[in-house]
Amino acid sequence: MAENGSRKDRKKLNLKVKKEFQSWMLKQVLLAVAISSVVAAIILYFYARQEVVDSFFTAHVKIRRVSDLLLPVVFAGSVVSLVVGVVLSLFLPQKIAGPIYRIEQSLEKIGDGDLTTNIKLRDKDRLKDLAENVNKATFSLRVQVHEAKAVCMELEKAYLDNDDAKVSELMQRQKELIAKLIT
Repeated sequence: MAENGSRKDRKKLNLKVKKEFQSWMLKQVLLAVAISSVVAAIILYFYARQEVVDSFFTAHVKIRRVSDLLLPVVFAGSVVSLVVGVVLSLFLPQKIAGPIYRIEQSLEKIGDGDLTTNIKLRDKDRLKDLAENVNKATFSLRVQVHEAKAVCMELEKAYLDNDDAKVSELMQRQKELIAKLIT
């Protein structure tokens, strides 16, 4: 896939990728924003509940408590905080869910035996290190499989040539290669 074409496709908001993960992440972020908003509102409200005696004696409107004046401000601040939290929670999971989705797709291919698969993530993706580690592991497996295939082909040739000494030597090498793989 070309870098420019895939970058253009990735900029779109795709809410269908890992719906369960995104909904979990959305709930977590919304819960954090809601709790912080409510706590801030409660603190401000109780702080503002203190009675004001002399400071508002010249006011045209009779205000018994500062809370009567600040309640609409606290409510508006909480609503704005909640709206910002909702907007952030729609976009932040994409930074995690997108790379996880691409890693899972590549791991399925690797699991099916395609050891040529390489996980490609953007430079700014948070899971870039994980993808690089999986790529290193896949490369190591690919090298081991190539060695085993080469020994297998030599073993087949030696068997067809009736070279018992070579067959015995290659079988030992094959066992050593297979012993490296822990299953």
